[in-house]
Amino acid sequence: MKRFISIFLFSISVSNMTAQKISYIEETHSWYYIYDQDGKRVHTFSTSQGRVVAYTSEFYIVRHGDSWYYTYDIKGHRIHTFSVSNTGEVLSASGDTFVARKGSWINTWTKDGKRVSTRSASSR
Repeated sequence: MKRFISIFLFSISVSNMTAQKISYIEETHSWYYIYDQDGKRVHTFSTSQGRVVAYTSEFYIVRHGDSWYYTYDIKGHRIHTFSVSNTGEVLSASGDTFVARKGSWINTWTKDGKRVSTRSASSR
């Protein structure tokens, strides 16, 4: 019986644990506010740290000056640093990846810095 109760309590606690997800990033004159799926503000950072160029529910990308992109988790912990000269221009983000265009190539990158795929950019 004791084991059953502990298993039951553990299953309840696991079912109540959900990972926080980014729902929205709000920009004011000097600050970015990160909100989770419950509408709760979970992180704030200054616009002087850079400009948010894309975000998903898992991470966001900040461009700092002309040289660097940084990926961050919902709590503002840096995940990875990318050089703009190597990555190119960030176009969009989805899930755990983002897409960037460098010259005539489109690259898909993980938030952790691994290049997943490369393809030729279509000329329109």
